[in-house]
Amino acid sequence: MVEHFVGITVMPEFIQTETVDGLLDNIERRTRATAVATSPYVMEPAAEGEGGREPPIDAGAGGVRLLDRPLWGKRELFVRTAPSFAPERRRYDGLRYQPSEPTALTRSQGPLVGQFVEAAKRRGLKVYLQVQAAIPPGYRVQFGGPQDDDAPRLPNGEVPKRRVDKNGSLANPHILDYGAALLADLATAYPQVDGFRVDWPEYPPYTLDDWFLDFSSHAREEAGKLGIDAETLQWEAQGLYQKLRGGDAGLLPGLLQTRVMRELGLLKAHLVEQLLGCYRAALDDAGAAAKELMPNAFPPPWSRLSGFDYARAAPYSASLSVKLYTMHWPMMLRFAAEAVHGAEDTAARTLARLLDLVDGAPPDTMGAWHYPEPDEPHPVGLEAQQRKIVQARAEAGGTPVNALAHSYGPVEDFRRRLSVAWQASGGRVWINRYGYLSDAKLDVIGEVTAP
Repeated sequence: MVEHFVGITVMPEFIQTETVDGLLDNIERRTRATAVATSPYVMEPAAEGEGGREPPIDAGAGGVRLLDRPLWGKRELFVRTAPSFAPERRRYDGLRYQPSEPTALTRSQGPLVGQFVEAAKRRGLKVYLQVQAAIPPGYRVQFGGPQDDDAPRLPNGEVPKRRVDKNGSLANPHILDYGAALLADLATAYPQVDGFRVDWPEYPPYTLDDWFLDFSSHAREEAGKLGIDAETLQWEAQGLYQKLRGGDAGLLPGLLQTRVMRELGLLKAHLVEQLLGCYRAALDDAGAAAKELMPNAFPPPWSRLSGFDYARAAPYSASLSVKLYTMHWPMMLRFAAEAVHGAEDTAARTLARLLDLVDGAPPDTMGAWHYPEPDEPHPVGLEAQQRKIVQARAEAGGTPVNALAHSYGPVEDFRRRLSVAWQASGGRVWINRYGYLSDAKLDVIGEVTAP
C-alpha cells in the first residue's frame, strides 16, 4: 500500500497569531495533513522600512504578493525576528559564524515553537524544522547572509549584484561548519522533531549570473580536485557569459550541453553532495542518526544549473522535495531574458522551451512573463510541472520524492497545481506556506488528497 504524505509548512508567526491549538485544529479539521514543518525563530511587527517585508519581496519582483492569512491584522507588513531557542554556544566555538543572540522576543514568544512541536506530535503528525542550508544564521532567508569573503563569485571574481537568495559559497568551510553546528544544536534543542528540511542546498538559479557561479577561491580549489582546470574554465565561462550578456541568444538552445556548463554542473553537484554529506554526518555524530534529512531543491532542468543532482543527493536523504514554486518561474525567466541585451524576446521564447515551462508554444515577447498578482493564475504548464516531478523521481531512484507545491495564487489555480503534484508524485506533497492558505485552500488540500 502506498504511504501518502501531506505536509504543510507553518511559519512561526502564524503559531503566534493563531495560537498553537487554534492553528492545528484548523489544519486537522480541513486537511488530511500527516506532517507539518516550522522554523526555529519568532517574529514581531516592526516600523515600516525596518527589518524585512513579509511577505518577502523577492528581489523587487515579489512586491505584488499579499498574505491570505493576515498577521497582526495586516496582509503585508515589516517585521523583525529572533531565534526561538537558546543556542548551545560550545558547538560554535572557533567558528566565523555565530548564532543570533536570544532577545526579549525569544524569551516571551520562543517557547511557542516547542509547544507547537509537542502538540503536533500528540496529534499524530510528523514534525520537521526548516533551516537555510547556506545562509548563516540559517533561521530565515531574509535575516542572514555570508560575509563578502564567503560569497560565491562570478567568472570575473565579483559577487552578483542582484540576488534573490543570500547563499554563501557551498565550497566555503565556514558556511559548512556553521550549518553542521546548527543542525546538531537544533537536534538537541528540539529532540521530538522527526527531521530537518534543508532549503537551498544548491546554487539557486534565479538569474543568469547565478548560472555562472561559483569561482570563489574555495570552489576553484574543489574544481582542481575533480580534475577540472579551474583557470581555463573561468576564462571560458567569462567569455560565454559576456556573449550572452551581449545579446547572443543563439547560444541558449545548446547552453546546457556546452563544456562550460557541463563542468560547472559537475562542480556544483560535487559541492551539493559534499554539503549534504557534511550535514548528515553532523546529525549522526550528535546522536541524531534517526532524524530525517529532507532537502528542498529546484526541479529539472533548473537543477542542472543549481547543481542539485537527485541521484547523488539521495544517499544522504530520507526523501527529496522538488520545489514547484511556479510564481517564481516567470520571474526567473524574465531575469535571465533581460540579461541577454538586445535579444530579450528571442531569449524569453528560447528559455521557455529550454527550461520546460510551457505545454505549447511560448509567448512571443518577454513582456508576457512577470510575477503573477495574487489573483492571477501562474503562467506555467500543468504538463510541464508533471514532467519535472516525473524526472526528479526517475533521477532519485528508490528515494521518495515529495512535490513541494506553493500555496500562493487563486484558489482554483492552486487546486490544479496541487492536483498535478499529488498525482505525479504518487501521493507525496508538501504545501508551502500556511500564510497563503485561506480556509478555502485548506479545504482544497483535503479534497485533492482524499482517497
